[in-house]
Amino acid sequence: MDSDTLKRSLSDLVVRSQPYIDQASTQLRKSRQHCSSFLKTAQQDLDILSREPHLKTVVSALILLVFVTVALSRYLYRRHLASPSTTRPSTPTIEKAPSSKAAAPARKPGTWIPSSFKRPTPAPFPNWSIETTKPLPYRPFRYGPKYFVTMGLRNVKWDDWIELDNHYPRFHADKARRIKERGPKCCRTAPEAYPAAVELLEELREYLCDRYPTLYQRTDKGVKNLWSGEELDTTSRPLPEDPMQTCARLTQDDLAIMIERADGQYYLLAGAILLAGFWRLEDKYGMPLSEIHTSGEVPQFREKLEKGMLNFFRRLKPEELISRNNYFLQVDEDLAWSQSIGSEDSDGISWNTAEKNRAIEHHYFRSERQALRRLPKSGGVVFSIRTYFHPITEIAEEDYVPGRLASAVRSWGDDVSRYKGKAKYEDVLLEYLDKKHQEQLDRGLKLDEEDEKRTYPW
Repeated sequence: MDSDTLKRSLSDLVVRSQPYIDQASTQLRKSRQHCSSFLKTAQQDLDILSREPHLKTVVSALILLVFVTVALSRYLYRRHLASPSTTRPSTPTIEKAPSSKAAAPARKPGTWIPSSFKRPTPAPFPNWSIETTKPLPYRPFRYGPKYFVTMGLRNVKWDDWIELDNHYPRFHADKARRIKERGPKCCRTAPEAYPAAVELLEELREYLCDRYPTLYQRTDKGVKNLWSGEELDTTSRPLPEDPMQTCARLTQDDLAIMIERADGQYYLLAGAILLAGFWRLEDKYGMPLSEIHTSGEVPQFREKLEKGMLNFFRRLKPEELISRNNYFLQVDEDLAWSQSIGSEDSDGISWNTAEKNRAIEHHYFRSERQALRRLPKSGGVVFSIRTYFHPITEIAEEDYVPGRLASAVRSWGDDVSRYKGKAKYEDVLLEYLDKKHQEQLDRGLKLDEEDEKRTYPW
């Protein structure tokens, strides 16, 4: 097709299309006129209605409702993103512990069929150093006004069974001193728990050498501490010392093993309790689980904890590793034994002997991270109890901590307050925490951002 023919074709197409173009233009013009008329009428109606006082109130309320709805939706969305379910394992209560959903094992109480489960080999702790690896910042307290008595349990990765950090030298020295000075008062194993204690020692040897290879090294006889130079015998039979005592030398944790007897109850029959601060192994040794708690007057144990705890122990599987956290306040500087509640060898230890309202420099925050697992061969249930011990003046420098801790302390009921010795330190402690909290607010700390930056138990 030549250019002249193409031009004629296009011209003819334009001519034939013109009626449709004109019709479309007319319809568009009518639509614009209609919309303009509608908007003008609507504006007039709105002007008339807006003169009605009640309508102004309704419109204002609707606008406020829309604003609140949008703001609340955004807040809940941020909470969801920062919630423990997206960053760390959830924190159910012991009554709803992860393992308690399964049916109770069909076995006779006091018997155990060895499990074939093998704990996964942990990866080496990244860049672990006895000089620079800081303690994990557990801060397991919540805002008031109500304090809930529960045992919050969380699933734990097997890599994180035992936690070591640059406080290790102090813990190691305190344990060695107390083993020498107090020996069987702090470390002992009943004959029926001996297989479980040996199994725990073997588990620790394997785990620690894999997880902390710059600190521990396997040897033909056991394990070598590369920092202290100690060589511990874990393979000779009989062992050169109580296996729980050797376990204690390897960790910063206190350790306890509960054994199920024919009555279905779990008894404390092996332990290395060297840094507990407020309780003694010799007082609890041989007791069933419930009596351990009732003899210590744990608040609301019978009403809220006992049934769920007993069920949890019966159903705990070797494949599971569970942890929980707690916290206390202490008014002296001794990690191993709080002298403020009396001599460790006295009969009547209690908060009644503590000096009231000591200077804030003597106030310490004491938190425990307890990990629980069942040993696959023996069936014993192991508690590893790692204590974190810091001056109040240190943790109160952290954002949000003084305000939240003050609120938590104020939320304690009378029973919890007695148990934690609140009367001996509340005046000095709360005055100091309130002051530090106000300082944080004055420098611009935004309380509504805390949930985005911290989640329990941190």
